[in-house]
Amino acid sequence: MGSPTSENNRSPEDVQAVVGAEGERALVVIPTFNERENLPTIVARLHAALPGIHVLVVDDSSPDGTGEVADRLAADDPADRIHVLHRTAKDGLGKAYLAGFDWGLERSYAVIIEMDADGSHAPEQLHRLLDAVNAGADLVIGSRYVRGGRLVNWPRHREWLSRGANTYARLALGAKVHDITAGYRAYRRTVLEKIELDTVESAGYCFQIDLAWRSVRAGFDVREVPITFTEREIGESKMSGGVMTEAFVMVARWGAQSRLERLGLR
Repeated sequence: MGSPTSENNRSPEDVQAVVGAEGERALVVIPTFNERENLPTIVARLHAALPGIHVLVVDDSSPDGTGEVADRLAADDPADRIHVLHRTAKDGLGKAYLAGFDWGLERSYAVIIEMDADGSHAPEQLHRLLDAVNAGADLVIGSRYVRGGRLVNWPRHREWLSRGANTYARLALGAKVHDITAGYRAYRRTVLEKIELDTVESAGYCFQIDLAWRSVRAGFDVREVPITFTEREIGESKMSGGVMTEAFVMVARWGAQSRLERLGLR
């Protein structure tokens, strides 16, 4: 697990306009599959940084017992800030997030946040995203590729692949987002209510591109803030060639559709 960044932790009151006095208005959704060693650490870091924020662990029946670890964390939390959603199917990161979004929307959370379980997204930097939401943004993306963004311990070939995918998506879609594939982000509930989540088909890597592109096309205020992305130390990446192929094909399709619409041909 990467070590926490050396930022000053903030109290819940520092982001009160978003999370409220008891943290009831903001929810961090953390999808898991075989993350039993990482999950307790990331939740502890999150609550050390923002004690009032709520967490929803969405576990896809992890064979390593991650779901049971999540249940124990929830049961042992006296403030009732930790919740667990068990899913029987392992059908992609996107589907897990969609289930978490639905859960949060049904319970009237005002802001819903995506965060990885493996420590690549520093909880100590979550206030940057929430500050931008407080400043008026509808979707805030924690970006590796804007000024101030950093990569730590990431293999060079992964960085090249990521930068190439972002450049390709930006050119194909015409979206002015530097890190449209990033998975550390905060949505106002109004965004998730408007972009028709029930029509989202992308399940893997391109899920993040899909939702950001829908948000841009819907006219929402999409901003990026710099974050430090740290490569996981425990466990294995879920990235695969099939996931990348899906993203390439879907982005090409969305880009073509957008151009036809601008030409009045659709």
